[in-house]
Amino acid sequence: MKEQKRSLGEARRAYLLDLLKKSSEPITGSELAANAKVSRQVIVGDITILKAKSEPIIATSQGYLYLKQHSTETQYERTIACSHSPERTEEELNILVDHGVTVKDVKIEHPVYGDLTASIMVSNRNDVKHFMEKVRSTKAAYLSELTNGIHLHTIAASSKAALDDAVDALKMAGFLMD
Repeated sequence: MKEQKRSLGEARRAYLLDLLKKSSEPITGSELAANAKVSRQVIVGDITILKAKSEPIIATSQGYLYLKQHSTETQYERTIACSHSPERTEEELNILVDHGVTVKDVKIEHPVYGDLTASIMVSNRNDVKHFMEKVRSTKAAYLSELTNGIHLHTIAASSKAALDDAVDALKMAGFLMD
């Protein structure tokens, strides 16, 4: 019986991995659960097991996403230090995505827990809108609220010039820390 459950779980995880690999958009845990005919909690466990097997799956505010390797397109990344009030979060994110930048994450240095990182993965205004709607509907606090607005972002773009332009725009709008 236990062997049968293991093989069912392995088959389900292979199915979930296939769904994620084929999707160019994040898939919510609820959608994965409905497809696999299991509970959302089972999906959370399955995703944890897949991540432990080094599958590049991230949880975003829009759902789970399989990080595909873009071999033909070089990605440039930079970490930037920002500071602003929670009310300016949407403005900050829109400035970045309007310059062709993906905001991969937000990081803070917590006095007790050390470095805390949360995935954001927004690349356009629609992603930003969904992210902000999720924050508002859940009444979730921003990580930066734990550090009086100070935080880091990992940003990525297909060119160094796009990163430079985005950083210049953030500086002009008063978001960057000196």
